[in-house]
Amino acid sequence: MNLYYYFSIILFLICTVILKPEQALSQIENVPLNNPVYNYLKEMEVKKIISDINDDDPNLSRFQVSDFLNEINLKNNELSNTERKLLNKYLIEFDPTYIDKKTTMSLFKSNMKVSNGFKDFFSNKQKYLFAYQKNENNIFIEALGQLSYINGLKPSSKSNAKIFDVGFRMRGSLFGHLGYNFSVVKGGAVGDSILIESAFPPIVSTFKYQENTENITNYDFASGYLKYFITPSEGMNISAQLGREKLKYGLGYSKSLSLSGDAPDMDFLKLNFKYGIINFSSIFGSTVGEFSPNREERYTKYFTANRLKLAFDDLFDVGIGETVISSRGIELGYLNPLIFYKFVEHSLQDRDNGTIFADFQTHFLKNFELQGTFFLDENILSNLSDMTKATNKTAYQIGFFWYEPAGVKNLALIFEYTKIRPYVYTHFDFKNTYTAFGVNIGHPIGPNSDQIFTKLTYNVNEKVRLKLEYQKIRKGQNIYDADGELVRNVGGDVYQSFRTGTDSDIAYFLDGVRVNNDIVSFNINYEPARNYIFDLNYTYNMADNLTAGIKKDYSYAYLRFNLNY
Repeated sequence: MNLYYYFSIILFLICTVILKPEQALSQIENVPLNNPVYNYLKEMEVKKIISDINDDDPNLSRFQVSDFLNEINLKNNELSNTERKLLNKYLIEFDPTYIDKKTTMSLFKSNMKVSNGFKDFFSNKQKYLFAYQKNENNIFIEALGQLSYINGLKPSSKSNAKIFDVGFRMRGSLFGHLGYNFSVVKGGAVGDSILIESAFPPIVSTFKYQENTENITNYDFASGYLKYFITPSEGMNISAQLGREKLKYGLGYSKSLSLSGDAPDMDFLKLNFKYGIINFSSIFGSTVGEFSPNREERYTKYFTANRLKLAFDDLFDVGIGETVISSRGIELGYLNPLIFYKFVEHSLQDRDNGTIFADFQTHFLKNFELQGTFFLDENILSNLSDMTKATNKTAYQIGFFWYEPAGVKNLALIFEYTKIRPYVYTHFDFKNTYTAFGVNIGHPIGPNSDQIFTKLTYNVNEKVRLKLEYQKIRKGQNIYDADGELVRNVGGDVYQSFRTGTDSDIAYFLDGVRVNNDIVSFNINYEPARNYIFDLNYTYNMADNLTAGIKKDYSYAYLRFNLNY
């Protein structure tokens, strides 16, 4: 049934492309979420140069990024010297009108007006393996890769690890309405596994790394999608996307409570609608459960979400959204984008893990933004009057983004506080926990925790960006005996739900084994020439088990080279 559904959607989109003539666009495909242009757009939004970049659903098409950059260019006189240089850098990357022999190269001969061959291999031009354009159709092929060296500092400076991978991305647009993307990366890792996972967390949720049956520890990532975009009337944008790509959903300066982007990339069908102040999105996605060496124990789980946001220019945005985690198979009710999923879940006899959240973000102050989220897991209203009940599975975030604090140009200060009560993200059905491949798909601190998150970023120039982060995480862990048997459940483990008749109906925040973590990290990002990027990072973590009276500190540093050619 699901295949017929997906194919009917794609067939409808293609027919609409062919039969409905209108203004065509040449860059429908999305900009990956790890592209630094998103940081720049966010800073420009807080500075009130642009508006409505949709932090809550941040994946943007390349033409949308280009439009934002050209809007910034209209206010060039309000930018600092570094901001102008960054703007020019990104215009060359995203605005096709800037493509020429002075700005862009293709390693293999292209029909576009770019330089060809190896002569500009180490130049500051935008680089492609291959670029081709004909009418409204184009293709760009880019090389991907990284090489990382990680060295432990504490408790031992003798531990080290290396991570390396290589791959490519093929992207473009067809018919002026249909964007596509295909990418694959294959890599390996050697050395200390703790360092590998600390410096490169995505590796934890890859099958080959978890299986670990080959002589070299290895991993792979694959993504690909089709995205259709149409503007049926002025000011109205509609898009549909089918495939696999990293997603984030909901607000959060540190991480989102609803979908942080830490879990493996999902396969999904996504619909977006924007008209005036209305922004609506709906996602139906699939992922996997926890890894098991036994194939019979492996299973698929499904993520469903929708969100409505009202955006009032120069004032604030308010939004409400919901998510459902299920594992029985595809339910037709969750394929309906125009319905309240929590009540659908009730009509399906309350077997799934449903949540609802509300958030806001301000825009009425130049250089200063406030935002917050309130998150309810399962029981919507009946227990809000008693915050000590175990059934009160709530969380919230509140924070601010201050750009150019005290008048210091190119500097940003971010602060956020997150509190997650006991049992949030858990579920009586183990398969419906708020996780995928062993990773919490919501906020990574998990239940019965809180976090103070602060971040300073500074753009030295268009080539160098500095970042300093501090986190204080407090957590109440479940209590186990020497044999690993659960003695007392305080709601501190996403995989251990409340046990009716066994666990206390009262769940005090931060009860159990109390562990505090103070984490400091410093990062220098340096791009000496376009598409060649170096990251130097230092991280220090002091773990203080207050219950046991034990302190342990852990630190490491890494140097990473990234190729995006």
